[in-house]
Amino acid sequence: MKLKNIIIYSYLVIAGLLISCGEDFLDRPPLSEISTENFYQTTSDLRLATAALYGGGPWAEWNYSCYLPVGEVLSGNMAVGYWGDAVQLNTFSVTGLNGIMVANWKAMYRIIAHCNTTINAITDRAPASIPEEDKNAAIAEAKFIRGFAYYNLALLWGSVPIIEDNTKLVTSPLVPRHQVNDVYQFVVNDLTYAVENLPLSDAKGRLTSWSAQGMLAKAYLTWAGLNSGGLGQRDQELLDMAKFYAGNVCSNSGLTLLDNYENLFRTEFNDNRESLFALQWSPGLGWMEGNMLQIYSPGGAEISANGQPGWFGIRPTLNMFELYTPEDSIRRKATFMLRGDYYPELNAAGGGYTFKEHTGLKKHIVGTSVDNKAPTMTMNSSPQHNSLLRLADVYLIYAEAILGNNAVTSDADALLYFNEVRLRAGLDPVSSIDVDMLMNERRIELAGESHFWNDLVRLSYYNSPKAIGILNNQQRVAFEYDEDGVVTPNDPFGDITPANANTFTFPLPSIEVTANPKLLEPPVPYPF
Repeated sequence: MKLKNIIIYSYLVIAGLLISCGEDFLDRPPLSEISTENFYQTTSDLRLATAALYGGGPWAEWNYSCYLPVGEVLSGNMAVGYWGDAVQLNTFSVTGLNGIMVANWKAMYRIIAHCNTTINAITDRAPASIPEEDKNAAIAEAKFIRGFAYYNLALLWGSVPIIEDNTKLVTSPLVPRHQVNDVYQFVVNDLTYAVENLPLSDAKGRLTSWSAQGMLAKAYLTWAGLNSGGLGQRDQELLDMAKFYAGNVCSNSGLTLLDNYENLFRTEFNDNRESLFALQWSPGLGWMEGNMLQIYSPGGAEISANGQPGWFGIRPTLNMFELYTPEDSIRRKATFMLRGDYYPELNAAGGGYTFKEHTGLKKHIVGTSVDNKAPTMTMNSSPQHNSLLRLADVYLIYAEAILGNNAVTSDADALLYFNEVRLRAGLDPVSSIDVDMLMNERRIELAGESHFWNDLVRLSYYNSPKAIGILNNQQRVAFEYDEDGVVTPNDPFGDITPANANTFTFPLPSIEVTANPKLLEPPVPYPF
């Protein structure tokens, strides 16, 4: 969005947020009834304000139009055939006019604006009667989410403007980009504050210090390769920080993987023990207000919320499909549908559902309102709380941080947590790990959760040729799958331009450059 327009969102954070808090975190009174004069006066007010940062309007557009297209289509995991902007992602032909990437930029800065407003309001208006611990915890929630947003901006655009106070845009709407190292430093600062001020446990769905430590480990792991020039060693000090925080989550949090992989993506297991950060959604919300991932459903009315089938038809690429071995059937079936797959939890009242098309997405497709005991559920308001960070991700981050700059590792801790992920999937443990095994395991475990493009960017920071090679050697095509399991590739969705080192950083949205020409100037240091 135009940066000056972010000001509007910052002023509307109280009146315009679309989800509302109470004891249940989602049963909340309307925020529009609370005036700025009497708000931020109690700990309950602070909890209400920060709860609004976990979902609703600020996140809806990103979750709908960026979450799967960027993380999955761009990375080569999935394909969408008739959505022009998504075809640009699949063919490495993204321009500054691409609607998906423009929406991504807009959404992240909208989220940042809400976080900034919340942080500054608590700092300026919360009275001394509120315990300092409660104030700091509320600020920490907002800083975690702001750090998450800046992390995503850095991965996609590198040097971006860092904004902490949106009211300053009133008098100074033209802002520069800041150096990408400073963006990562800002992310680390926000997440470190969250580590130090979030509680070790909280209500289901709320962030904890363990959430922040897991995300901080990921940020350090990514940042470690940034200054290697694409062909060198990762920064060992940053790798050690990633190892420390991820290892602390793995060893000391008391958290364990959910026993059943399929249950991670069913609404009755929302905010389960493995979920470290999940968007919080309510059924019955309007267009661009709720969780709209159900519109990617490949099935018909019998597995839709209200009789309307999905319409995007996103599906796995041939390259993604071929990664699954016959032994890895649990994760494959929980992630992608193939013709003949049976799902007893979908259309349960009608005896279950057998998939009749060729291929399609299963993750995030949760079935009817009856299946989910959610009578107000609609096609554009799924009650699934989709997780953006979960424990298995942190297990694999820990293993990668231990591997570090080595070609292979047989470290006991790396093997322990890497194999925990595999054992849950019904696979045999391994006795050593290399970078290819890590990339493959992350790709399969987290497919459909918008991680693989970020993993490729992280790889490109310190091994650009390898990351380019992965993209250029993919079969980025959809395929047909018949009753006998015969696979027939479809034609690619347009000519695919070979990836190169520039593929991993996107052109700035044209609308932003027009509104703020300073974005074209060389990035500057951020005045910490």
